[in-house]
Amino acid sequence: MSLFDSLSQHTVLLPDELRTLASDFCTQLDEKLSPEQRHVFDNEVFSASVLKVCVCSQFISESWLRHPDLIPDLVTSTDLFAPLRRADYAAALQQNGNADGEPALARQLRIFRRREMIRIAWRDLAGWSDLDETLSDLTALAEACIQTALDFLYRQACARWGTPTLADGTPFNIVVLGMGKLGAWELNYSSDIDLIFAYAEDGVLTEKKEISYGEFFTRICRSLVKMLDEITVDGFVFRTDVRLRPFGDSGPLIMNFDGMEHYYLTQAREWERYAMIKARQVAGDFHTGKHLAALIKPFVYRRYLDYGAFEELRSLKFQIAQELKRRDRADNVKLGPGGIREVEFIGQAFQLIRGGQDVALQQREIQTILSVLEELGLMMVEDVATLKFAYRFLRRVENHIQQYQDRQTHDLPANPLVQQILAYSLDFEDWSAFKAELDQVRESVQDIFEQVFSLSEQDNKQQSARLIWTSPADNELALEALADYGFADPLNIQKALVDFKESHAIKRMTSKGAGVLDRLMPQLIEQVANSEKSDATLLRILDLFEAVAGRNVYLALLAENPDALNQLIKLAAASPWICEYLSLYPILFDELLDTRSLYDPLQKQALREDLQRELARVDTQDSEQLMIALRQFKHLNVLRVAAADIMGVIPVMIVSDYLTWTAEAILEQVLRCAWQMLVSKHGHPPGTGADPQNFAIIAFGKFGGIELGYGSDLDLVFLYACADGDAQTNGEKPINSGQFYLRLGQKIRHILDTKMLSGILYEADLRLRPNGDSGLLVTHIDHYEAYLKNEAWTWEHQALVRGRFVAGDESLKHSYEAIRGRILALPRDREELKTQVREMREKMRDNLAPKDPAIFDLKQSQGGIADIEFIVQFGVLAETAQQPSLATYTDNVRLLEGLQQHGFISPTDAALLKQAYCAYRDYGHHQVLQGLSATAHGDEFQELRKEVERIWQQFML
Repeated sequence: MSLFDSLSQHTVLLPDELRTLASDFCTQLDEKLSPEQRHVFDNEVFSASVLKVCVCSQFISESWLRHPDLIPDLVTSTDLFAPLRRADYAAALQQNGNADGEPALARQLRIFRRREMIRIAWRDLAGWSDLDETLSDLTALAEACIQTALDFLYRQACARWGTPTLADGTPFNIVVLGMGKLGAWELNYSSDIDLIFAYAEDGVLTEKKEISYGEFFTRICRSLVKMLDEITVDGFVFRTDVRLRPFGDSGPLIMNFDGMEHYYLTQAREWERYAMIKARQVAGDFHTGKHLAALIKPFVYRRYLDYGAFEELRSLKFQIAQELKRRDRADNVKLGPGGIREVEFIGQAFQLIRGGQDVALQQREIQTILSVLEELGLMMVEDVATLKFAYRFLRRVENHIQQYQDRQTHDLPANPLVQQILAYSLDFEDWSAFKAELDQVRESVQDIFEQVFSLSEQDNKQQSARLIWTSPADNELALEALADYGFADPLNIQKALVDFKESHAIKRMTSKGAGVLDRLMPQLIEQVANSEKSDATLLRILDLFEAVAGRNVYLALLAENPDALNQLIKLAAASPWICEYLSLYPILFDELLDTRSLYDPLQKQALREDLQRELARVDTQDSEQLMIALRQFKHLNVLRVAAADIMGVIPVMIVSDYLTWTAEAILEQVLRCAWQMLVSKHGHPPGTGADPQNFAIIAFGKFGGIELGYGSDLDLVFLYACADGDAQTNGEKPINSGQFYLRLGQKIRHILDTKMLSGILYEADLRLRPNGDSGLLVTHIDHYEAYLKNEAWTWEHQALVRGRFVAGDESLKHSYEAIRGRILALPRDREELKTQVREMREKMRDNLAPKDPAIFDLKQSQGGIADIEFIVQFGVLAETAQQPSLATYTDNVRLLEGLQQHGFISPTDAALLKQAYCAYRDYGHHQVLQGLSATAHGDEFQELRKEVERIWQQFML
């Protein structure tokens, strides 16, 4: 009886198309086997599997013919029947003895690999193992080969150069990370392996020949890759890919842990997060490996979903969708429609989005992740069951395709005979039956894939907007599209878009950032076309995008949030200042997401409480942290005021109130923090405690008058009171009290006007203190009154009209207000006062007002704000001696009302001056928001200016 006939008795009926193939193989095998080797067929379980396995795997049948003793050895050793053989891999490799050198080790590993790959394929094709066993065996085989090779190369390197040690003297080795399916214990049959190498610490070996740890380990890694990947007469161990390492092919083969941490936390791209989900140490130093895993984890699983991560998922999904359109992907069970990759993408998308919050998702195996998604209620039970079945089915198909010739392919066979072999290996009657099942499985996967992560309408914007963005200069169709959208100057807009794309900032963007921009710009073009001043608005936003191009997260925010983009367009259309402000402080982009807070500036008490909460989150003893937090708070609240102002939500008088309240809230905290910093170093002056005492900040000018504008500086004077300036503070480094208050003033100024990346907090002008720039930075309150009474100029008394306590010790507030009242109420010769005030104003006008009559400077020109202010100041200085209540307020509007009540000015004239004053300020605010100077055309405000000039002449001449 022939071998074929003998084996046929034990085998389920072969399809007719495969009988000839099986018969020919048996004839060849019969000629190769020795009498001893034939005893292998005495095992009936084995004999029943031979024909099916050898027909379904050309790799196995050819290997048996070349190495007749290979299969008998697997049978007689019982390894072929051992489901847990993988537990013995490492011991089996060591049992073969230490190799004499790298060539011997290379041969040993290749022979071992071939033997075990045949064993794994045989058990799979014979139906003795399930998918989980096959994947686990393949993964364990790779790990054992990597570790064995690494151990040999490490010992060899240590013998040559010495042994690297950690700072504590402990010897250490590299850490080998397995990526992808290797990391997830899901290695497919003919898969390559993706590896990343790292080592714990830098150092230098000097025992024999000086060599850095970096070079030592780099040489080991090169040898390891060669040992695994190189094709010899015995084949290869595993195709090895190291391109997933930091910086890819252009990066070093191995990095230390510090370098790895820095890369992944500062430079890595989002797809690397996606890849790192499955990363796992597979060989090397497992002690230091735990530390590396802890360093990388925050990069992979973040506590929140940042916009960039979401954008990368959308990008990956879009790439998959585009790739599915390729004809050569139709028969690919991994990358084709409804393939393995789509199942994995569903799981990993949820892991990236929710893994930071749901620890159960921080696992690697896709089958486990699908179960977790079901448990968390994130996917329906039916969908999870469908995906699990599909995954197992597709992975079996993939393995059987690769087991046929031990080739790394995922494509369905085109040859009818090989198609029949694949169908038979999977227990289908014929190719048609198999293909029908496969098509149904893939269709079910693709349906769920589209449901779970469908692309939004933003990815299907009208072709005209995409055409405009992607077209080069002078494209007629793009020009027509711009005209259709309603742009006034399509040629200029097209040129601006091309210049924007060619700008240095845009060309330097990462591929991820460029992808975000490619999705955002068509949205922008379409939405801007619906706004007023569409040309100017688009140009403003292009300048803004160029300024923030290096920070993809802000552009991704707009791409993912159409409402935020719409708010930006509204604000940009109304004000170029907003775009400039956002370009300086792009952290404010987040505010565009919430229109409720964007257009609702906080009241004074709410500002105080909000700032206290913000500062509670930082170490206020750390000057840099404090200054950053204060600047962010200011920028945020100024933006809210400007947005509400631009949209007409609040009137101009309230704009100044909000800006003034913001500055006051900040100054209160600046004083408190500066005091605490000094107290922690020097202790506090006698009679004071942990909070600021005996110190006051007085505001002058616009700040004192509660009339701050968007770009206003702060006119300040620092006052203090202490009985004995020489008395020492009570800290470890005591200084006298006078010096303490001087340093307090210096610290406040430092916090306010230090230039940082986020700008200055406020420009502080301290020249209104006694003796100006030549005077002391802080002034004792007793000296302050004496100075004002005996030495100050009239213009300094004018400034005092708007002097207002804004922060500090309440008892000092009362003292200051009493001094201010007494100074304003000093008896004055009315005519002499009038002359001095008029001459000062005329001097200002000569030096500061524009000479061109076509330009009206809102403040300095004749009939402008300064004329009104000087009239009010003259009235207060002239009348307060008889009417002390005039010293109550510091803002011009209420001072005018007081002067009217006391008969200094008629109700009609007072109303005119208030009308002019508010109109000028309103116009000036909006000039700033338009990025323009506080001037108007000479024809503007003619009637108001004439009335102000009339009243000026009435009072001041």
